[in-house]
Parts: sequence; structure tokens; C-alpha cells
Amino acid sequence: MRTLAVIGVLAIVIAVGAAVFFFGGFFNVAASESNPGIVNWALVKVRMASIGRRAALASPVDLDSPEVVRAGARAFSERGCTNCHGAPGVKWQKFSEGLNPDPPDLKEIVPEREPAQLFWVVKNGIKMTGMPSFGAIGVDDKEIWSIVAFVRKLPNTSESDFKAWSANP
Repeated sequence: MRTLAVIGVLAIVIAVGAAVFFFGGFFNVAASESNPGIVNWALVKVRMASIGRRAALASPVDLDSPEVVRAGARAFSERGCTNCHGAPGVKWQKFSEGLNPDPPDLKEIVPEREPAQLFWVVKNGIKMTGMPSFGAIGVDDKEIWSIVAFVRKLPNTSESDFKAWSANP
């Protein structure tokens, strides 16, 4: 019984300490400062759990269709995705270096994500990362799925392919 009381008191002390730290203004919210490792760890775990729980749609389009991939490359370019994520032959804009966390290198993370997860992120965005919700601005699901189709091909897309695919027809 005494052990449970000690654990309860410790939990209360930790909760009060965390509240004072965060709500007392001691946590630095400046994008120019790195987060403590525990904060980064927690944010990644929460983000991946949230996306995993909500990303369940199956693609209504053939994600390997060349037409869909080309439409996705065009949308990726026109919607400004290259500003933060770059593309083959396209450097990201300098302002994206000021985002915290950094926009991910899609070539590295795409092989680790399911298409439904990519769709969910593009459609809904991610709070406090600079990733906007394209669904909130009226981009339809068909276009978002085309972006997913392109992003899945991104690790193996050449500069010349991206330039040809993203050009206006």
C-alpha cells in the first residue's frame, strides 16, 4: 500500500512539474531552437499513432498508372510541394530551412509509409509542422491520390522525368 502511495505522489509531482514547465513559459517554442529529445520522440510517436489510426482508405485509382503519376507530379509542382520537399532537379525554398521540424525528405520516408498514410497526411496536414491540409482548401481526393501516386515513385524519379511530368500538358 505504501508503494502505491509513493507512486501516486511521484505522479502528482511530475504532473505539476510538467504543467509549470510548459504553462509557465519555460518551454521554448521558438522554431530556431531544437526541441529536447524527449519532446521530439513523443511528437513522432503521437503523430505516427494518430496517422495509423485514421489512415484507412484504399486508393480508388491505380497508383501505378503512368497517367495518374504524371498528374500527381504536376499537382505536386503546382500546389507548392516542391517549396518544402524539393523534387528531382528542384531545390526546396530557403524558407523551409526555418521550419521546425524540418520537412521530411520524401525519398527517405515514402518506402516506410502506406499509401493510405500518405493520402491522410496530404489531405489533413499535420499540426505544428507547417504541413498544410490540402483537403481544407478544397483539393479533391482524386488529385490527392495522384500526388500519392507520384510521391511513391519519387525515390526513383529522374530529373528529366519530373520536368516532363510536371510540365503543363
